[in-house]
Amino acid sequence: MTSLLSGWVRGAFGQHFEVVSFEDPHTAVICVRRGKRHDVACGDHVRYLPTGSGQGVIETIDARQSLLWRADHKRQKLLAANVDRVLLVSAGEPTPSLELISRTLISAEAAHIPPLLILTKSDLQASTAQWRPALEYFETLGYPLITVNMNDTQGLREQLEHHQSLLVGQSGMGKSTLLNALIPGARAATQAISVALDGGCHTTTASRAYPLTHGWLMDSPGIQSFGLGYLVAQELIAFFPEFTSLQGQCRFPDCQHLQEPDCALKDFVAGHPWRSLRLQTLQQLQQECMPPLIPTSSPNRRHQRRHQRPNDESTPQ
Repeated sequence: MTSLLSGWVRGAFGQHFEVVSFEDPHTAVICVRRGKRHDVACGDHVRYLPTGSGQGVIETIDARQSLLWRADHKRQKLLAANVDRVLLVSAGEPTPSLELISRTLISAEAAHIPPLLILTKSDLQASTAQWRPALEYFETLGYPLITVNMNDTQGLREQLEHHQSLLVGQSGMGKSTLLNALIPGARAATQAISVALDGGCHTTTASRAYPLTHGWLMDSPGIQSFGLGYLVAQELIAFFPEFTSLQGQCRFPDCQHLQEPDCALKDFVAGHPWRSLRLQTLQQLQQECMPPLIPTSSPNRRHQRRHQRPNDESTPQ
């Protein structure tokens, strides 16, 4: 009987996964998941059964150090496992979304993965000048911000060494350009997988990790939405640093920060556009996360039921 082998998922392409053997790092096989479950993420450590030349079946998934994922009450999408840095890429063009930035930061914090904000396309001076104040507002909240010159990415590349990092961002924000500047040949590697799958790989829906000298950089599909339905509505305010000190200062102990009088949060955001937009995001998330998803198990949780394991039977977005 063929014994199980150990490896890690270097690429996720729909229902196919590129798995690199731990025993032979130069060997990669294309695997499917046993039972066609949607519970494998790029970066997972797995045990797989070879089924033929360059093919296999993933039988089990090892415990994760971290997991970044998005979900609403119907569907979920696993973005990456076992990463220790999230690089959130944005630019002034096309129109960026402050709400999407907030949601991604919340997801990273819930997974205990430090985020890094990256501003690209700084040569577009007018749009950059309009967008930069929003990112600088996040910087005041404690999120580091780097402006990247695509002609000189060596400084950023050095910061990524000795890390397992994930690139996340809206479509069109320059994420692919940044990836290719940091990892020459990344596009060719993804195209090679497409050939191996007989053209069945759509790079816009694929995730793949690329080697640094010491570490890895993972790419992910461009995001247009970021559901956080697995979080608990009453605990969401913990992910808004500017609001946490205001807890308990509203007139009513159960204030929802909507239409109630003497709301400390509404008073705090009055006349401040970035704070106001952040409060709108909090209000929207409170509606989405009430009631929360049915919990299963909660690894890496900071508070009870904070980070639930995704439901394997859900349909990914």
